[in-house]
This record gives sequence, C-alpha cells and structure tokens, in this order.
Amino acid sequence: MTTGEATVGELASVLRGELIRPDDPGYDEARAIWNGAHDRRPALIVRCRGVADVLRTVEFARSEGLPLAVRGGGHSIPGFSTVDDGIVLDMGLMRGVRVSPDRSSLIAEAGCLWSDVDAEAQAFGRAVTGGLVSTTGIAGFTLGGGIGWLVRRCGLTCDNLIGADIVTADGRYLHVSEESHPDLLWALRGGGGNFGVVTSFEFRLHEVGPTVFAGLVFYHGSDAAAVLSSFAALDAPDELSLALNLTTAPPLPFLPAEVHGKPIVAVLGVWSGDLASGDAATRPFRTLAPVVTDLFGPMPYTAMQSMLDPLYPRGVWNYFRSAFFDDLDPAPLVEAYSRVPNGMSELHIHQLGGAMGRVPADASAFGNRDHPYLLNVVARSADAAGYPAAVSWAREASRAAGPDAAAYVNFTGEGPSYPKDTYDRLVAVKDRYDPTNLFRLNQNIRPSGIPS
Repeated sequence: MTTGEATVGELASVLRGELIRPDDPGYDEARAIWNGAHDRRPALIVRCRGVADVLRTVEFARSEGLPLAVRGGGHSIPGFSTVDDGIVLDMGLMRGVRVSPDRSSLIAEAGCLWSDVDAEAQAFGRAVTGGLVSTTGIAGFTLGGGIGWLVRRCGLTCDNLIGADIVTADGRYLHVSEESHPDLLWALRGGGGNFGVVTSFEFRLHEVGPTVFAGLVFYHGSDAAAVLSSFAALDAPDELSLALNLTTAPPLPFLPAEVHGKPIVAVLGVWSGDLASGDAATRPFRTLAPVVTDLFGPMPYTAMQSMLDPLYPRGVWNYFRSAFFDDLDPAPLVEAYSRVPNGMSELHIHQLGGAMGRVPADASAFGNRDHPYLLNVVARSADAAGYPAAVSWAREASRAAGPDAAAYVNFTGEGPSYPKDTYDRLVAVKDRYDPTNLFRLNQNIRPSGIPS
C-alpha cells in the first residue's frame, strides 16, 4: 500500500461500515470471493453501510491513486470484484429492498442477492428477470444484461432497469432515469460497471407466481444430437424461457443409479403464464427423446430460482466463455462436449428471443439481441490442479458457436464484444463520467484519452 497509516485512519474514522486491513481478524474471509480461481490480497477492504461510505471510499481511491474493485455479490467470473494492493469497495452490507405501494416497481440496494429481491417481490406476486442462481448479486448481473428464467417474457434484467443511484468517479451522487442523465441510464443497461458505483437499482416489476410451472427433464447423453435437433425445430411462446444443458449426471436420488457419472442432457425451463396451461406448453420440450426423469411441475418461483444453488458453491475454480449464435447445429456442440475435461464442466444453451429480442438494438448498451441462442461454456475444477485443462477446453469449446461470435458480458472470462456503434457510444459516456478510467476493473470501456 502506498499511502500513510494516518490517511487510512482518517478514512476509518468517517466510515459507518468496516475497514479491514491485512492484519485484521477476518481479513482472509473478507477478501475471498465466490470464484476460487482468484486469490487476491487487497490493501484495504471497505464494507460500506450506505452511500456516504461509498462516496468517501471513491474519494480516497481517487486521491491516493489506488486501484478500486467494486464488489456486489462477488460472483465476477474474471475476478473483477477483488484486486491486489488496492481497495475493495464491498457493498455486501447494503441489502435493503422496497416494493412500491402500487407493486409496479422495486428499489434494491447494490449489495442484494437475487434471493433478497425475489423474497420481497414474490410476497406481492411480482418478479423481474433474475439470476439463474439465487446467490448471484444483482449489481453486476444487471449491469451486464441479465439473462434468466423470465427473459423471453419480461426481457433482460437491464431492460427493466428504470432508475439507479450512482456515485461517479468525480464524487458526484446522481439519480439516473429517462428524465435525468438518460445517456448514463442507457449505458448502465448492459455496459457493465464502467461508469461509477451504482448504490441502488429501480426495477419495473411483472406479475409472476408465486407458483409457476417449471423444472427440468433429463435425457440420455447418447441422445444429445436428437435432443438438440428436436429442440431447434420447436417454437416457444414468450411465457416459456428454456435452457439446454450438456452435463454429467450427478449422483442424486431422482436419477437412476445407472446414469450417475455419465453424460446426460437436461432441459430446464419456466412457464410463467397461466398455471393451468403449463403442462401443455412445456410438454413438447419434455418429449424430445426417451426420458430418463421428468421433474417439471407446479412449484414456487423462488424454488426454481434457487434450484441450481447447490451446484455452484463458493470456492470452486470457474472459467466461463460465451457466444451468441443463430443455428443450433448439434455436431459441433456434441463434439465439444465429448472432450469435457471433468464432470463439473458443461455446456449451456440458452434460448433467447421473445421480449428480449423485440427491444431495439440501440435502446440500450446490450446490442446483441438478434440471435436466438447463447452458448455458455462452464469450465470448472475443484482446485488448481484441473484448472488449466478446463480453461483450455472452454476456449476451444466456445468455437462451437462460430469463431467470430460475440460474447456476453456476464458469461465471459475475457473481454466481451459490442457492435461498433454501441461501443463508440459507450466510449462517449465513459469520457463524460469516468475520463481517467478509475472504474477499470470490469469488462473495460477505455476512455478516448487513455492510450491502449
């Protein structure tokens, strides 16, 4: 750390939250993030309790010239939520949620997880497109787009972002909406954490649940090509959001023992329309090949939101790649999966379109809307020993969607790609709100005044 102890003490004295240093008890716990592949040693960790703490921490980082990592839920795949020898601005104590009296919107602080938002919204039969894992933080997920179980009916999470409060690099505290700083709202809808520290998000809510028709159905891995071909031939209504997973069967009681540890295909989905119509609407996707196990049925929306949580624990080494694509050709996907390095790694194919696809490409910084599918290559290992092989496989497997495919900000271990017009517009917003690139620990939009 390059700054004096007296200066650090001054910061500590004005915080309502906690300032944690390397010699303090709890430092190792506080610095750990969800992705075990990133082991960083920050000089300071500031656990903010409110906007005042955020303002003071941003000012301190700027004045001392220290790198600043902003942490919401801490699920950043590339490890942007931590840093060596800099400051981690941890929002994890800021988890307030308030549904508006008319139930049309919700305001959530930036430290919230999707489980926090879902719990409050579902008390009123409302929801907004949220994470596929309920322990994911809302902040990075929203700022990068937000593909979840309501994406075809309600659009991306960022499509439902109608306002935000943000602390900018020069220490301003702004409310952002269509009427106030609309250029910044446009950039926050998919441009990542490039423009400041968002302290709270205001979302448009939709009538959803509390019971939906949802779940997953398993097919034999040997039928993967047939499942993919049949899946591609079907049209889904907007109320049905689906994903297809080429994975390895876990040793769970609802799967026959003879498939445990073997290749298996899962189709997951949520029907959020009229509950009585759910069985008929999902049945075509539950009869794509001979079925191993069908677990679709009525369930609480919050149960579906948290169903995958046990499969994504803290500390596992993770590396993701992603690619938007148009044609669900089984051959390259099945071939890529045949080379999977371990039973923890898998291929996810998300069906897009619906409400997400009807938003004009220039309406937000999320410009890649005209592709019906997204490939997410999930490469994982229990520890460092298997990680290089997992990363190598992921880089090669992502080519199954095509060598020049654009990437999704939230599902990538390396830089995303924006359409040129979108990127140029993002640079203009970056120049206005963060010309010195204080907020650079992200999928970075480099200001025009900073040489590459």
